[in-house]
Amino acid sequence: MTHHDPNIRPRIHALDEGAVNRIAAGEVVERPASAVKELVENALDAGARRIEVAYAEGGKALIRVSDDGHGIWPDDLALAVARHATSKIDGSDLVNIRSFGFRGEALASLGAVGRLSVTSRATGAPEAAQITVSAGKTGQVRPAALGRGTIVELRDLFHATPARLKFMRTDRAEAQAIAEVVRRLAMAEPQAGFTLRDVSEGADRVLFRVDPADGPEPQAQAARLAQVMGRDFAENAITIDAARDGLALAGQAALPTYSRGAAVALHAFVNRRPVRDKLLLGALRAAYSDLLPRDRHPAVALYLTCLPELVDVNVHPAKTEVRFRDPGTVRGFVIGALRHALAGAGHRTATTVAGAALGAFRPEGAAPAPYLRNLPHRPGASALGASHAAQAPHGFQEAAQTQWRGAAADSRDPALFDAAPGGGTGAATGTEPARDTGSETFPLGAARAQLHGTYIVAQTTRGVVLVDQHAAHERLVYERMKAARAANGVASQALLIPEIVDLPPENAAQVAEHADVLAALGLVVEPFGAGAVAVRETPAILGAVDAKALLADVADELRDCADTAALEARIDAVLSRMACHGSVRAGRALRLDEMNALLREIEATPHSGQCNHGRPTWVELQLSDIERLFGRR
Repeated sequence: MTHHDPNIRPRIHALDEGAVNRIAAGEVVERPASAVKELVENALDAGARRIEVAYAEGGKALIRVSDDGHGIWPDDLALAVARHATSKIDGSDLVNIRSFGFRGEALASLGAVGRLSVTSRATGAPEAAQITVSAGKTGQVRPAALGRGTIVELRDLFHATPARLKFMRTDRAEAQAIAEVVRRLAMAEPQAGFTLRDVSEGADRVLFRVDPADGPEPQAQAARLAQVMGRDFAENAITIDAARDGLALAGQAALPTYSRGAAVALHAFVNRRPVRDKLLLGALRAAYSDLLPRDRHPAVALYLTCLPELVDVNVHPAKTEVRFRDPGTVRGFVIGALRHALAGAGHRTATTVAGAALGAFRPEGAAPAPYLRNLPHRPGASALGASHAAQAPHGFQEAAQTQWRGAAADSRDPALFDAAPGGGTGAATGTEPARDTGSETFPLGAARAQLHGTYIVAQTTRGVVLVDQHAAHERLVYERMKAARAANGVASQALLIPEIVDLPPENAAQVAEHADVLAALGLVVEPFGAGAVAVRETPAILGAVDAKALLADVADELRDCADTAALEARIDAVLSRMACHGSVRAGRALRLDEMNALLREIEATPHSGQCNHGRPTWVELQLSDIERLFGRR
């Protein structure tokens, strides 16, 4: 801060235009990616169908944006690089804004901090024209050669404000920021094609390219998201399509089991404009709140559409923030639409989970020998019969021959060849259960075995499903408890003798503070001296539980989220902890009918593809993938 001589009275004076432009440019152009964003948005507002972005040295040395839009007339070029000059609004209505740009600051800001040239040929103009601006000084308009559209070239960014260069990150980091801007704008406008090039040091590398998408808006949008966010996202995303009270929400949201370790795949658009709005991002996280671990983030691309007068986009010069007239309605609408869509996905889990499982199964070393790939996939029934009879344990050869002769006579049922005679795959009894081939047509198939008292193996028409019985049942109990709470509250069962639980003083205080809430969840407690709580009733849905362990977990959960979550989130977190105590434990042997009942309930329960902690509850291995493991394909 400058200190003035108290005897000298400072006089107010107007800053010169160059200083004003450089100060204003600092708000609009924070880094090279900001310049790219402003120029690409101008191209989109000009109706461009193809846009090419080239940069050098992370955008510090060169940024060039070319488009095939309607261009600028020579007479308008001087105004185009002046501050607060625009063709997008007339200034009479700052609410009904339907374009990306409207402030008329971008080109003037870029010319104030770098060396800018604008070459353009308007549709119908006899020739092109060019104008240059360097450190705020504007040159003369002169003729140029260009067939169509506009080329804006910015060199030596921040050469007029060298102090700003000290705040730039590495070329690699700035290049990554440019690429992210281009990808987000490509997601916003699927009808436009985008190309991103790195031309540093004489190179010409194409880093990103998408062609204009054709067809109706939903299909074009889905195709563009698959191009930008990847095939895995497209395979594991559900379509969002909801409307209410003048609001419409479209796009795609990934299954909870397809999550990310950082918030890098959260994309929100308001009236086509990419935004980083806290309200929308908070709504996205709230919709996934009880479906993801706390250190994971969803992958979504959501497009919110509303009347322009319901949202203020003139909050910040960068136009990445918006303000809604009724933020509560918007937040509730987004959360409700997402939760409804995720519930509609039922028991689905991400395909990438199966890919990871197959990777764990894959043998190390070289690929199978070529001759293995040429073997027939399924030997004939007679050959199988002879082979299995020869390999049967001593004393079972005759029975094996009889069984496989019957199999050969009825080769219409391939399931008959699935197990050697006399083998045992029963879950609890060790005997081969009667086959229920009809159950294999269910999504999770028919139970065939239980491994290590923890994992259910089921056979489907397409392959094999592995189910974590505890994780799956934990989600089922949790969903039942949520439904009961929403209806009439969770029923409780009284303990014959109240159980006294000693807790750390801070935990006991948390439990006492939320005693009324816990009672609505079926857990009735009351203080019992310093640092102790008496448990009088527990949720009936949990059956016989260890009340001491249950209360200790509930107290920990209340303390963990006391300062970081709203009451509704705390209640869900507590229910999740309770559900863990009432679910089938790992190590418990299940009968075949119990396993099949669990599979059917998983199929009928929303969100059952992941447990309360966000981990997958089941993995499907398709028969074709299993055959590849053994070199049969």
